[in-house]
This record gives sequence, structure tokens and C-alpha cells, in this order.
Amino acid sequence: MPYVVYCIDRPDAGDLRRRTRAVHLEYMIAHQSQVLFGGPLQSEDGSRVLGSLMVLAFDDRQAVEAFLADEPYAQAGLFSSVGVHRLRQMVPEHPPGLLLSELARERALA
Repeated sequence: MPYVVYCIDRPDAGDLRRRTRAVHLEYMIAHQSQVLFGGPLQSEDGSRVLGSLMVLAFDDRQAVEAFLADEPYAQAGLFSSVGVHRLRQMVPEHPPGLLLSELARERALA
């Protein structure tokens, strides 16, 4: 089950993020099979990092929470807020044909 993790950095986090980045990258590399995609959230002009976004593949919320408890940025106290939400992946289609079946279901309900 995919989970979206949306993290916002503390206002004073710039140097802390830089100091923690290597160990964060090592953690992400070690958990590649659970990280579907992710990256830094940036300001509109790309000059500042505002936080992090990850889509994680875990069976349940407890596993996501355990992953986050060991994640170096989180352990360092980088984030002012962290949101975790289940995601039903539809695009890219998983499984193939999902969008057409959803469209047929919606039209049948109308």
C-alpha cells in the first residue's frame, strides 16, 4: 500500500539539512525497495528547500511510522510537521485498465 509522506522543514533548518544530508541519502539508498519516489520540496525559484515528499510502499501505517522514526532528517528534528496519508495509486495505472474500469463504474452510477 503506498503512503504519501509530506514533511515541512523548520524555518531554521537550512544548515541542519545540509549537515544531515549524507546520512539521509544512505538511509534512502538502504530502503530503495520501499521508496517509490521522493525528493525535496523547493521554493518556486528553486533556491530553497522547504521540506521533503516521499511515497513509500509499506503494508500498514505502523511500518511507515517505524521507517520515519529511524529516518535521519526526522531524527535530527528537521521537520516542523509531518503528514502521512494512504494513497490509492491510479496514475500510472496500477493495475493496467484501472482508469477505464473506474470510468465505467462512475458512468454506471450516474
